[in-house]
Amino acid sequence: MRQAGRYLPEYRSVRAEVPTFLDLCFDPVRAADVTLQPIERFGFDAAILFADILVVPHALGCVVAFVEGEGPRFDPIDAGGIARLNASGAVERLAPIMETVARVRASLDAGKSLIGFCGAPWTVATYMIAGRGTVDQAPARLFAAEDPETFARLIDVLVDVSADYLVAQLRAGADAVQVFDTWAGVLGEDDFEHWAIAPTAEIVRRVKAAVPAARVIGFPKGAGLRLERYVEATGVDGVSIDWTVPLAFARDRLQPRVAVQGNLDPMKLVVGGDALDRAVDHILASLGGGRFVFNLGHGILPQTPVANVARLVERVRAWRS
Repeated sequence: MRQAGRYLPEYRSVRAEVPTFLDLCFDPVRAADVTLQPIERFGFDAAILFADILVVPHALGCVVAFVEGEGPRFDPIDAGGIARLNASGAVERLAPIMETVARVRASLDAGKSLIGFCGAPWTVATYMIAGRGTVDQAPARLFAAEDPETFARLIDVLVDVSADYLVAQLRAGADAVQVFDTWAGVLGEDDFEHWAIAPTAEIVRRVKAAVPAARVIGFPKGAGLRLERYVEATGVDGVSIDWTVPLAFARDRLQPRVAVQGNLDPMKLVVGGDALDRAVDHILASLGGGRFVFNLGHGILPQTPVANVARLVERVRAWRS
């Protein structure tokens, strides 16, 4: 999950230097700076590229704006807009982000990893169809049900560009990449197979064909018991789990197949104290015996006290030692 953000005063200082959030994403010097800030402050084992999943539709020619306090805004795309998407040269238009990757990799100690990422086609498509995030992404679900052929064309474009984008990140210096399917959980069983699993599997296939040693993490948030099928069908090397996933299920059904990443409730990090300690200890006791990356079950919330993050890192390191 993105490590830098408004909970860090040093991030807020850098953010104040640029007009928009997207300007920060496309400024390699500043984006590298904020990528490294959490490593310098907390000593995490891996840095996570500072960017956004919506840089891909931006590179496809969509007008994307991030409204303070409200999130991303698009002009909603229709069938005609899908036909006009400009995939040619899209990854080249993302070159500043690859420069950020290279800068971060050059600044990281050899023992620290760098994780790149993209949004999964389904999740990115939901924003493009609705023009914004919605409670249950009904506009995209309706579009996919009414015109599955046109929606499939949008997904195919996003698969093409996303796979090339991840390959470019790996070649620029990322050690692993993650595919964020934040809205996978709103899909029914058949649609989950069609719009979440199949596109991600194709991205994984293409990335590994281009970079055989690539390690790919999948994050189908809200997938629940479908995580097992997702892992089997997509070919990911690791799976992120949100805080709703039972730890016994993750240990018994997922860890024998792949590395597991997660899954602290971000609210526990906000609260801190004994509640945080108990939650951390429970996760470590459940998953620490297998292939495991301790992480949150979603991103750090803006109101999170910095001291609580430091407390979390100290507790995990004490357990590991």
